[in-house]
Amino acid sequence: MTPLPGGVGVSGLTVYDWEAADGLCGGTPHMHLACSEAYIVIEGTGSVQTLTTSGYADTPLRPGDVVWFTPGTIHRLVNSGGLRLVVLMQNSGLPEAGDAVFTFPAPVLADPDAYRAAAVLTGDHAAAARRRRDLALEGFLSLREGGLQEFHTAAHRLKRELLDAWWVRWRDGPLAAALATGGQLAALRTGDLSHLDDGAVARLERPADPRFGMCGHLHPYPVPTSHPHPPKELDR
Repeated sequence: MTPLPGGVGVSGLTVYDWEAADGLCGGTPHMHLACSEAYIVIEGTGSVQTLTTSGYADTPLRPGDVVWFTPGTIHRLVNSGGLRLVVLMQNSGLPEAGDAVFTFPAPVLADPDAYRAAAVLTGDHAAAARRRRDLALEGFLSLREGGLQEFHTAAHRLKRELLDAWWVRWRDGPLAAALATGGQLAALRTGDLSHLDDGAVARLERPADPRFGMCGHLHPYPVPTSHPHPPKELDR
């Protein structure tokens, strides 16, 4: 099966309607280290609360809106009523490979075992996902008062052992897709149309069973990866 365009990941998301300590309903605040994320709003209303070194913002979400943000943006989805999204993720499903850090309180972030225990869903997954959300919200509200650079440092410390695996996923996904386009453009310049003979259609059915994601009930589509490997000089 051909990969999704650009090596992106796609998921359907129904945002949690669980009320939190601040009276708002929604998902678990977190940050990505290497992936941009985009929301396409298909139903309902809400907002995405974000925190960066530039400050805090609350961006409304209404049907038809497209909102996206870059790595380093702490984000929390707020569900005002029936909020459903299509989520586009950079880098061939890298977030599912660990590129997300929950905004747990500093003592949890400082202890990898405590972080892992707080992040994993065991037992009753609905109850565990809600506890995880509430703990991350506690840390998020604290970060709005300061400490963002310390959070960045803690996030890197927690995830640095995964960087080699992330690099391979990026190489074999979005980089390979970009290089394939470059090869096609070079061929077209010479009048070589052979790649047009390889036109194909692919289809993915909606995943039947949602799982408890970071922000809501998640339908992640599998990420096909059949791009050729990039040139050897990019291996390491």
